[in-house]
Amino acid sequence: MIITVYGAEAPCPSCLHSPSSRETKEWLDAAIRRKFPNSNIQVRYVDVYQSETEEDKKFTEKILNDEYFYPLVVSNGQVIGEGDPKLKNIFAFIEQQGFQSV
Repeated sequence: MIITVYGAEAPCPSCLHSPSSRETKEWLDAAIRRKFPNSNIQVRYVDVYQSETEEDKKFTEKILNDEYFYPLVVSNGQVIGEGDPKLKNIFAFIEQQGFQSV
Protein backbone atom coordinates (compact mmCIF):
# COMPACT_ATOMS: atom_id res chain seq x y z
CA MET A 1 0.00 0.00 0.00
CA ILE A 2 1.19 3.50 -0.81
CA ILE A 3 -0.02 6.56 1.05
CA THR A 4 0.77 9.91 -0.56
CA VAL A 5 1.04 13.19 1.29
CA TYR A 6 0.60 16.18 -1.02
CA GLY A 7 1.74 19.58 0.12
CA ALA A 8 4.23 22.40 -0.01
CA GLU A 9 7.09 23.61 2.14
CA ALA A 10 5.07 26.54 3.51
CA PRO A 11 2.05 25.69 5.66
CA CYS A 12 -1.32 26.22 4.00
CA PRO A 13 -2.86 29.62 4.79
CA SER A 14 -5.49 28.14 7.11
CA CYS A 15 -2.97 25.84 8.83
CA LEU A 16 -0.38 28.37 10.00
CA HIS A 17 0.24 26.71 13.36
CA SER A 18 0.40 23.19 11.94
CA PRO A 19 3.50 21.24 10.88
CA SER A 20 4.67 21.50 7.29
CA SER A 21 3.48 18.91 4.78
CA ARG A 22 6.91 17.26 4.77
CA GLU A 23 6.86 17.09 8.59
CA THR A 24 3.37 15.61 8.38
CA LYS A 25 4.70 12.94 5.99
CA GLU A 26 7.54 12.06 8.39
CA TRP A 27 5.18 12.01 11.41
CA LEU A 28 2.68 9.84 9.54
CA ASP A 29 5.39 7.44 8.34
CA ALA A 30 6.71 6.98 11.89
CA ALA A 31 3.21 6.49 13.34
CA ILE A 32 2.31 3.89 10.71
CA ARG A 33 5.55 1.98 11.30
CA ARG A 34 4.78 1.85 15.04
CA LYS A 35 1.14 0.80 14.60
CA PHE A 36 1.68 -1.56 11.64
CA PRO A 37 5.31 -2.72 12.09
CA ASN A 38 5.08 -5.80 9.85
CA SER A 39 3.36 -4.11 6.92
CA ASN A 40 4.82 -2.89 3.67
CA ILE A 41 3.02 0.46 3.78
CA GLN A 42 4.98 3.23 2.08
CA VAL A 43 4.42 6.92 2.70
CA ARG A 44 5.56 9.29 -0.04
CA TYR A 45 5.63 13.05 -0.28
CA VAL A 46 4.72 15.03 -3.40
CA ASP A 47 5.20 18.77 -3.65
CA VAL A 48 2.14 20.42 -5.21
CA TYR A 49 4.41 22.20 -7.69
CA GLN A 50 6.22 19.02 -8.81
CA SER A 51 3.70 16.31 -9.71
CA GLU A 52 5.19 12.94 -10.60
CA THR A 53 2.24 10.92 -11.94
CA GLU A 54 -1.16 11.56 -13.51
CA GLU A 55 -2.86 10.89 -10.18
CA ASP A 56 -0.47 13.35 -8.53
CA LYS A 57 -1.35 15.95 -11.13
CA LYS A 58 -5.07 15.43 -10.49
CA PHE A 59 -4.74 16.00 -6.75
CA THR A 60 -2.18 18.82 -6.94
CA GLU A 61 -4.39 20.73 -9.38
CA LYS A 62 -7.31 20.41 -6.95
CA ILE A 63 -5.13 21.72 -4.13
CA LEU A 64 -3.93 24.64 -6.25
CA ASN A 65 -7.56 25.37 -7.20
CA ASP A 66 -8.51 25.47 -3.50
CA GLU A 67 -10.68 22.34 -3.67
CA TYR A 68 -8.53 20.71 -0.95
CA PHE A 69 -6.30 21.96 1.84
CA TYR A 70 -2.83 20.55 2.22
CA PRO A 71 -1.33 18.43 3.52
CA LEU A 72 -3.65 16.12 1.65
CA VAL A 73 -3.35 12.40 2.46
CA VAL A 74 -4.45 10.02 -0.30
CA SER A 75 -4.33 6.27 -0.87
CA ASN A 76 -5.85 4.23 -3.69
CA GLY A 77 -7.31 7.43 -5.15
CA GLN A 78 -9.24 8.15 -1.95
CA VAL A 79 -8.71 11.18 0.29
CA ILE A 80 -8.12 9.98 3.85
CA GLY A 81 -6.91 13.21 5.45
CA GLU A 82 -6.84 16.91 4.69
CA GLY A 83 -5.41 20.04 6.30
CA ASP A 84 -4.80 18.58 9.75
CA PRO A 85 -5.02 14.83 9.07
CA LYS A 86 -6.22 12.64 11.94
CA LEU A 87 -4.35 9.42 12.73
CA LYS A 88 -7.58 7.74 13.84
CA ASN A 89 -9.08 8.16 10.34
CA ILE A 90 -5.90 7.11 8.57
CA PHE A 91 -5.46 4.04 10.78
CA ALA A 92 -9.11 3.08 10.22
CA PHE A 93 -8.58 3.31 6.45
CA ILE A 94 -5.45 1.14 6.66
CA GLU A 95 -7.30 -1.49 8.71
CA GLN A 96 -10.17 -1.46 6.17
CA GLN A 97 -7.56 -2.41 3.57
CA GLY A 98 -6.82 -5.59 5.55
CA PHE A 99 -3.73 -4.55 7.53
CA GLN A 100 -3.47 -5.73 11.13
CA SER A 101 -2.29 -3.32 13.81
CA VAL A 102 -0.29 -4.34 16.88
